[in-house]
Amino acid sequence: MGAVHGEVDRLAALHADIGRRFTPGDRLVYTGNMIGRGAAVRETMDELLSFRRALIAMPGMLAEDVVYLRGAQEEMWQKLLQLQFAPDPAVVLSWMLRQGADATLSAYGGNPDQGLAAARDGAVAITRWTNSLRGAMRGHPGHENVMSALRRAAYTSQPGAGPAERIPVGVLLVSSGIETSRPLGAQGDTFWWGGTGFGRIDQPYDQFRRIVRGYDPGRGGIQAGDFTVTLDGGCGFGGPLVCGCLAASGEILELIEV
Repeated sequence: MGAVHGEVDRLAALHADIGRRFTPGDRLVYTGNMIGRGAAVRETMDELLSFRRALIAMPGMLAEDVVYLRGAQEEMWQKLLQLQFAPDPAVVLSWMLRQGADATLSAYGGNPDQGLAAARDGAVAITRWTNSLRGAMRGHPGHENVMSALRRAAYTSQPGAGPAERIPVGVLLVSSGIETSRPLGAQGDTFWWGGTGFGRIDQPYDQFRRIVRGYDPGRGGIQAGDFTVTLDGGCGFGGPLVCGCLAASGEILELIEV
């Protein structure tokens, strides 16, 4: 699933389509940026939870068959809840608001002006303000659980094609980017902030035949190359929400837009 950005109606429509086809053995990966920008952040979180419950209730399904990746919006929200530890809280908060975090803030009853005022008043005021946001999120069952279950990346593999063989057969799913000169364990926040060089990847990375991302910071649209796929139709910026059905090897079986 590409970036949702709080567009719950598009998400619900895609869920309805996926739900009719989903069978045990399938996996669903949300590539981050599920929140932010759109006006229905809380409703989006509820939809994510509801659909996950429906899927893992199917015979043969496992809880880990539905994966949520961390995107830039989820990272910003978690950092916003720790704003008191930032070196310059007012500057950091102002930047987050310009990047779309204002929608998530409003969803949980936060006011940007109050946050900026608290940032100017010092650590105690900021802590009180962020605690109120955390409490508001806890008032919506499951929302905090989703945020605490975020993964950095997801990948497929095939029997006999493990890391030792270095045979590029699998697919790596990330939120926005990857630095191919670094090993997977050393990517850090490149997964959600490092998307600018994604289109220049011209060979397999490690054991992965293809790398798939759900958000393009340059908003270049849906793209499918020999080694990379971008599933970002511009959802949250006026474009459609995109979901890709892929084989374990990275072959694109179908693209769905809503």
